[in-house]
Amino acid sequence: MGSAAAAGDPGVSRRRFVAALAGTAALPACSRAQAPAEATVTFHATRPGPTAASPAPSATGPRPLYVGTYTSAEGGGKGIGIATYDPVSGRISGAGTLTGVPDPSYLAVGPGGRTLYAVDEREAGAVTAVRLADRAVLGSRSTGGSAPCHLSVHPSGRWLLSANYGSGSVAVHPIDASGALGERADLVTHRSPAPGPGQQGPHAHQSTTSPDGGHVLAVDLGTDTVYSYRLDRRTGRLTEVARAAARPGAGPRHLTFHPGGRHAYLANELDDTVTVCGYAPDTGRLTIGAPQPTGSGAGTNYPAQILVTSDGAYAFLANRGHNSLARYAVEADGGRLRLLGTVPVAGDFPRQIALSPDGRLLFAANQRSGTVSVFHVDADSGELRLAGAPFASPVAVCALPL
Repeated sequence: MGSAAAAGDPGVSRRRFVAALAGTAALPACSRAQAPAEATVTFHATRPGPTAASPAPSATGPRPLYVGTYTSAEGGGKGIGIATYDPVSGRISGAGTLTGVPDPSYLAVGPGGRTLYAVDEREAGAVTAVRLADRAVLGSRSTGGSAPCHLSVHPSGRWLLSANYGSGSVAVHPIDASGALGERADLVTHRSPAPGPGQQGPHAHQSTTSPDGGHVLAVDLGTDTVYSYRLDRRTGRLTEVARAAARPGAGPRHLTFHPGGRHAYLANELDDTVTVCGYAPDTGRLTIGAPQPTGSGAGTNYPAQILVTSDGAYAFLANRGHNSLARYAVEADGGRLRLLGTVPVAGDFPRQIALSPDGRLLFAANQRSGTVSVFHVDADSGELRLAGAPFASPVAVCALPL
């Protein structure tokens, strides 16, 4: 949750307030110039890091880690943080900074790990592609909206999906064979239903694809709705096929699917709940279930992101405010969550969490403390064990382990 720029909207004002609590300066309401098509890249080496000529990391050697931040925030980073982590111990080592990408608050990687994509979370929103072999910025494209806060790559590797929080819209960009982005193929704005309590407009917070690749789902905090779209894989156009209404004021933020493809789990930021959802792959229809606790108790808490292990046995939720990770057992073939308890996140305001590709480590980006915490994940019990002292990284809002 970064800053947005729709003046007068209580929802955006609250977003700015929470961002301020997290030590993040709100972005000005004026337009910012976009990064040039070929931005200058400066690599600030704090210790030797991998280069284009370096061999690919082995299964047991250091693995890449990229950290998103806000470059416009007081005390924020200078760009995308570059680091490595040990897949056994979980220890993170800094390797420098990739500059030339403004406010890269959310990151994703394309199939094969060749290209990194970042949102430019500014009033004039954009998405940027970075070739990882030599860390060259391949260019930026406008999202057609303000404050993009999430992006994902379609499983085909041909389309980039991004969510504009400030303007409540979802953008689609083509990805060419080099990994670079083409001109925007589509932009859909959530004009109905009416905004939820305390909101004056839509606030798209996530755009993701169903496991079978058949539908794109957009989670909107402002309208308390999850929209399902069919993506035309030839043109990149989105066609709405279904809507799922969360309860008024829930503020849905992040959706993740069970690997079975028939259920999903929704983190609701404003009412501090999670819900189990049914999903119909043939129609794209999502059915939102009853609210469940996050383990945060009676204090103020804003759930951020929920993850499911690759075997579908456990789920983890980041709690901002309670500053914990909630642990759930996934039961009934994905149809039920059972809260097992919470674990302190060893940081302040865990904005985003991610599992390593092998699922043995969980990374938590703690925005207010400016740290990334790493946990060992017990595959049998779902227990989380802190893997040493957290890694310092200015205004850490996204950790992407490869």
